[in-house]
Amino acid sequence: MFDLTGRRALVTGSTQGIGLALARGLAEAGATVVLNGRDEGRLADAAKTLRADGFNVETLGFDATDHEAVRAAVDAFEAGTGPIDILVNNAGMQHRTPLQDFPADAFERLLQTNIASVFHVGQAVARHMIGRGRGKIINIASVQTALARPGIAPYTATKGAVGNLTKGMATDWARLGLNCNAIAPGYFDTPLNAALVANPEFSTWLEGRTPAGRWGQVEELVGACIFLASDASSFVNGHTLFVDGGISVSL
Repeated sequence: MFDLTGRRALVTGSTQGIGLALARGLAEAGATVVLNGRDEGRLADAAKTLRADGFNVETLGFDATDHEAVRAAVDAFEAGTGPIDILVNNAGMQHRTPLQDFPADAFERLLQTNIASVFHVGQAVARHMIGRGRGKIINIASVQTALARPGIAPYTATKGAVGNLTKGMATDWARLGLNCNAIAPGYFDTPLNAALVANPEFSTWLEGRTPAGRWGQVEELVGACIFLASDASSFVNGHTLFVDGGISVSL
């Protein structure tokens, strides 16, 4: 029931980090993966890497924050290449500044990249899934969907919104055959967290704060993604699955 053979999975923001790891994991489970990003060079490099390992890979370049561009790209892909059976809304960004000094333009970028993109791509893909009566949408939330930490209040707001948009997607689309869920990663060793990983003081704090006692590795998100992308989660809808080493349940 975890086999994804014959299915096609679009992963936004999949040229590095969590997105690329999830794309690889879905490919290992049998899916054809569709990589997405705004940088054509990085997109080609990521596709080349996965193809070299024998996986079926397609690419679809678009800016996930541009509603019209997303709609046009998805519609053209569905018409010319084939159906998107699984969508992983992974595109995201971070900006760390004390809230009283947080730049308004950075706040707007976070809103567009972390939450508007989930709406844009989710809607464009869901319209085709609804016509087929089936589909899997997985939104990448965060431990900050439930918790807050100093210096990232706007990021926390966007990830809280991802959790609630996921509930809304499930409420509207479950009856039409779609499964809409989210994965909430804790602290993972990724390019987005490179500055924190390199900070001995922060790493020591994190290891003490997390019951598992360490940073997560991106490969540890793959199992959750395959579960939510497969028939194993056929009656799971509107759920946010925390993969965080226990940090969200422990004081």
